[in-house]
Amino acid sequence: MSVFNLINQNSNLSNKIVAGLERLSQVFRILLWEKAKEHSLSPIQIQLLIFIQYHSADKTTVSYLAQEFNFTKPTISDAIKTLEQKNLIKKIADRNDTRSYTIQLTASGKKIVSATENFANPITEILTSATETDKLILWENISNLILLLNKQEIISVQRTCYNCTNYTMKNEKPYCNLLNQKLLSKDVRIDCEEFELA
Repeated sequence: MSVFNLINQNSNLSNKIVAGLERLSQVFRILLWEKAKEHSLSPIQIQLLIFIQYHSADKTTVSYLAQEFNFTKPTISDAIKTLEQKNLIKKIADRNDTRSYTIQLTASGKKIVSATENFANPITEILTSATETDKLILWENISNLILLLNKQEIISVQRTCYNCTNYTMKNEKPYCNLLNQKLLSKDVRIDCEEFELA
């Protein structure tokens, strides 16, 4: 039963939600493509630059990036090669293994990130006007959906509180041992810098 069959879609709320999420994914693709075209880059190249800008060096290897974006290593290697040719990134060789390297942005790469990282702003602006209650309900549903997709191994890398060694239950409430605080729904992260896999 396809959610894209209009009879199935319009007679079932779950199917409508899935179709709505698919429509939203189109919006992200369109917004990203617009930025990519402006700078003669592909969407994945823009995503790689933005990711590298905001994540630690251990997450900027070809292997890690392939996992993060669910692409093959050769696909990521090709994107990295193009970014290097355009002088947007530089490779930093591993002292212990000359075949391995991490990736850093050049000054030009940082300029591209500054010019493109706002591609999702139209969505952010719409959400800003929503009530805190509505945003919290939406966030709880999104974070739960991401967690379940990760458990099904559809999303391979997920640095969320729920998968972290610092996450526990204290007095029957979610708690972060690193921050020494209980975790309200609004505090749950899907990309935590201090994440350690449980």
